[in-house]
Amino acid sequence: MGVMESIISKAKSCKKRIVLPESNDDRTLKAAEIVMREGIADIILLGKKEEIYKKAAGLDIAAATIIEPEGSDKFDLYVDQLVELRKHKGMTPDKARELMKNPLYYGSMMVKLGDADGMVAGAVHSTPDVWRPVLQIIKTMPGISVASSCFLIEVPDCPYGENGVFIYADCGLNPNPTAEELAAIAVSAARTAKVLVGMEPRVAMLSFSTKGSAEHESVDKVREATRIAKEMMPDLLIDGELQVDAALDMEVAKKKCPGSPVGGRANVLIFPDLNAGNIAYKLTQRLAKAMALGPLSQGLAKPVNDLSRGCSAEDIVNVVAITAVEAQQQ
Repeated sequence: MGVMESIISKAKSCKKRIVLPESNDDRTLKAAEIVMREGIADIILLGKKEEIYKKAAGLDIAAATIIEPEGSDKFDLYVDQLVELRKHKGMTPDKARELMKNPLYYGSMMVKLGDADGMVAGAVHSTPDVWRPVLQIIKTMPGISVASSCFLIEVPDCPYGENGVFIYADCGLNPNPTAEELAAIAVSAARTAKVLVGMEPRVAMLSFSTKGSAEHESVDKVREATRIAKEMMPDLLIDGELQVDAALDMEVAKKKCPGSPVGGRANVLIFPDLNAGNIAYKLTQRLAKAMALGPLSQGLAKPVNDLSRGCSAEDIVNVVAITAVEAQQQ
């Protein structure tokens, strides 16, 4: 069973409520039909029922819960909650009322208050538009200073990682993380590996240097991030700084980092900045013909995932399944 099939099976084992705020999108409605037909999750669509059914002509979405934000019985409660959360930033009732008409804000508040277990958006809206309400309302989980993203990578016929399965982070959100942020990314990625794939994380903090083979301020950052991550999660198998060959290949690891707890067998790869992470996942995807699923959100207090605007209905189904599995661990 491939990693995505395994995730879908997990999602089906304990169905969660996933809100899809972009009910005006054909791919989203098609994905909703598939998710409900296959029993992956329960779906909440935001928008006017009449318009949604008109848009979904020919699709079976009868099992979906449809909520029109402005007309809902929880609208005023959500407005009050937004004022309370953002009053230190000057949020007023009038401003909160306008924002809560936006399905992304309404969906985020549903997740925040437990009226939905997770949210998937981004087929229509840009990443900043999706993340803004999420970071304002849901925020990061306790002890994690920064939200981040990762890719779930599955490389066919690959002896490295977890039989070819890896978590790559951060490949889509933080351009140049500080040592503290890089440590938080590592801890979040380790959790993602355990929750989504069920694998024991072995985290490599990557650099162009292995254990002092080079000196540079960017190497210092990776070393410091490794130290901080160990303090954050003392039982975590993590090491750095490591070059990627030392992280993946046991024979290289024996020469470059003998005694490393993850050398030669890392399955979670943490890149020093967004340049490295983004380049690496796209090279892996193209040259190794790998499945690269993401960017997936991590470090948030509740599960929300952002889609690419070029996504397919199948992509949305997969991300709904991932979000549902993440929600099972809350």
